[in-house]
Amino acid sequence: MNGSPLASLRERLKSGRAALATTYLRHPAATSYLVQHAALVDAVLADLCTYLAVPDTCCLAAVGGYGRGELFPGSDVDVLLLLPGDPSPEVRVAIEGWVRACWDIGLEIGHSVRTVEACLVEAADLTVETNLLEARRIWGAPTLYESFEGRFSERFDARRFFDGKLVEQQARHARFDDSAYKLEPNLKDSPGGLRDLHTIGWLARACGIAGGWRGLARAGLLSDAEARRIAREERGLAALRIHLHLLAGRREDRLAFDYQTELAARLGLTATAHRRPGERLMQGYYRAAKLIQRANDILVQSLRARLFPVSTPPLPIDGDFQLRGNLVEARSGDLFERAPDALLRAFIVLARHPGAGGFEPSTLRALWRGSTRIDAAFRAHPPHRALFLALLREPVGVTHALRAMHRYGLLGRYIPAFGRIVGQMQHDLFHVYTVDEHILTVLRNLRRLTVPALAHELPLASRLIATFDKPELLYLAALFHDIAKGRGGDHSELGATDARRFCRAHGLDRADTELVVWLVTMHLSMSQTSQKEDISDPEVIAAFAARMGNERRLVALYLLTVADIRGTSPTVWNAWKGKLLEDLFHATRTRLAGKAWVGDIAARQSEARANLALYGLPNDAAEALWQHLDERYFVRFDARDMAWQARMLWGRTDSPATIVRARLSPAGEGIQVLVYAPDRPDIFARICGFFARIRYTILEAKIHTTRHGYALDSFQVMDLANRGIHYRDFLSFVEHELARDLDPAQPMQTVPRGRLSRHQRHHPYPASARVVSDAQGRGHVLSITCADRGGLLFAVAEVLMRHGVSLYAAKIDTLGERVEDTFLIRGAALETPMGSQALEASVKAVLE
Repeated sequence: MNGSPLASLRERLKSGRAALATTYLRHPAATSYLVQHAALVDAVLADLCTYLAVPDTCCLAAVGGYGRGELFPGSDVDVLLLLPGDPSPEVRVAIEGWVRACWDIGLEIGHSVRTVEACLVEAADLTVETNLLEARRIWGAPTLYESFEGRFSERFDARRFFDGKLVEQQARHARFDDSAYKLEPNLKDSPGGLRDLHTIGWLARACGIAGGWRGLARAGLLSDAEARRIAREERGLAALRIHLHLLAGRREDRLAFDYQTELAARLGLTATAHRRPGERLMQGYYRAAKLIQRANDILVQSLRARLFPVSTPPLPIDGDFQLRGNLVEARSGDLFERAPDALLRAFIVLARHPGAGGFEPSTLRALWRGSTRIDAAFRAHPPHRALFLALLREPVGVTHALRAMHRYGLLGRYIPAFGRIVGQMQHDLFHVYTVDEHILTVLRNLRRLTVPALAHELPLASRLIATFDKPELLYLAALFHDIAKGRGGDHSELGATDARRFCRAHGLDRADTELVVWLVTMHLSMSQTSQKEDISDPEVIAAFAARMGNERRLVALYLLTVADIRGTSPTVWNAWKGKLLEDLFHATRTRLAGKAWVGDIAARQSEARANLALYGLPNDAAEALWQHLDERYFVRFDARDMAWQARMLWGRTDSPATIVRARLSPAGEGIQVLVYAPDRPDIFARICGFFARIRYTILEAKIHTTRHGYALDSFQVMDLANRGIHYRDFLSFVEHELARDLDPAQPMQTVPRGRLSRHQRHHPYPASARVVSDAQGRGHVLSITCADRGGLLFAVAEVLMRHGVSLYAAKIDTLGERVEDTFLIRGAALETPMGSQALEASVKAVLE
């Protein structure tokens, strides 16, 4: 065959696809595009078979998504070439030529060539069976295709297929941590993606229900309105996937940061006062994914009940609910219409039966439909308000019940402000969850503290919550602490207003209402104080204690803060943050109790001497070091640190060589490093450079200069990259290599500027640097906020060195991909406003 027919087909395919794309971008209609694209490829394939004289005793069938009559721009063209029997050499040659020609004309086919018997054998594999289930004849022998269809149907085991697809779905969801709320979700495979809808279709066919969403409505599993809504969300995701493929110029199913802004523009989304176009795009996606997850839950269980009916009699729970198998079921179909309060009672029943796997399918559908009954009148009804508070007071199952309320749309109906933040992403470089998921994760973290079997995780918090008189107040504070995100203004203040209104409406007394409101208002203050201020300073503790007012507030805020930080991202919490919070809590509680300050210098020194005696050192072993230190040193270091430093430096306080010692951090994670050397301006920069090069993060620096001119610096460092390094094996390396880097005879090594991540590039976080006098008048405070990157601290240290500014303390707070660092500094350059402004400008320049 000459090349002209192939060239003609190639051009026909290319121009046809270009025309479809142009039309789609001008008038987006997902269904029309998918059907027309599949029809275009059908015609090209059929003509190619004719041109190449493929024997008409064979049959070409579309399988997989292409078999459904839907073809996305970048999707594979999956086909099955059915043979009536083993092919002759001539037929083999013709088929091989046909496959080559498909690729030559621009069709990236995924092909299989099989007899009917071979298809049935291969269908033992669930993936192959699923593809064949959606087969559609394109060209060739109709009788052969009918034979295949008949024999495939005969051997199709609906129950085996159903169970296999459920296991497959669970495994697929697990790959995405069972969350639809990833920052870069997969449109096809993530929970709530298109594949969840495909799974419903496959399981419906296994149950003998054809006709898509309308077919499910005819079967009584959906109302007509629900079927239309699911179809609308499916078209929306399909439209987004078409745009994504066209934008990427290939198959790309991940909503990567690189594409989100442009996709939003193509969909006509513009910025609002408080949200970028990409954020609006993602909120729309997350809400669609949530609805699809809900539909998947309900319909999969409904179809399972059809295919695997439960024959065991139900176990009554009360007059309105019963257990059927391990599922909670309404005892009458009209329960929620005649008794709307059952919409809330159902979740109390679920909480009280932790072994229940959820709700029975018909009850799920009734809850979903009944959620629209939760309106202003429903929320204002006192018995309904009492039921919601009763749910929060349940001893077990609160998290499970509230997550179920959220999943099926009732929580956002009952608390409208919560409904407004469903699917709202937080591009602040450290929250990895949407606001609604973060709130429920914080509430879950609080509930975990009440489980005795988990008390080893956070012993102090577990002890405190066990004696807290009304833990439901903590849960209310968790529900409202971030509920005003995205409105503009201070979300703590706005959320506190919502919380006050809710608490008053629900009949909480004045003291309880004020505690919840205060917690929402103050929910950031404890983390900010512990991570940004010098909590060894008695004046800092006194000021913080004054803000707390009493021990009940302090305990409540500590518990909420621990749960909140642990709920931002799996990587943000660490043992060092936990220790800072505990130290602040204990110091503040002591202050509130009116007891002597735990930082009493004489007491600390006495404890340190006792510690040194355990190592066989004389009573005056510490004096050689302590005589060179001022009161500030004894305030900032605890007795254990003082003892360790004195022991490491015993007999070496006048050493001309740099001394570096490292040990496992008393905080329980990371290492603590002591550096002692004749003071000079570049020490801090060299230390920062060393740890930047080995990719360790400095969490805290305490910088002290002795009276006889030595630098005594202490650092807490960690491997935040989680490379699996055993800290104990790393101590000698740090001691040797850091001492070598600090040798003044060696030039200071530079650190290359680290790259920003894709997230940071596409969602830039504004850099800021601010210098102010500290409250005690001892120096100045430099505060920086910016996106994290390698070598950042080294760059700041170099700026301080150039400006002749010395550092005496630093708090390094890394929040995911964002840093909020605080430096306590001194220097003659800071004595004038012009000098402070010059330092600010220089620091900001290296942050950007």
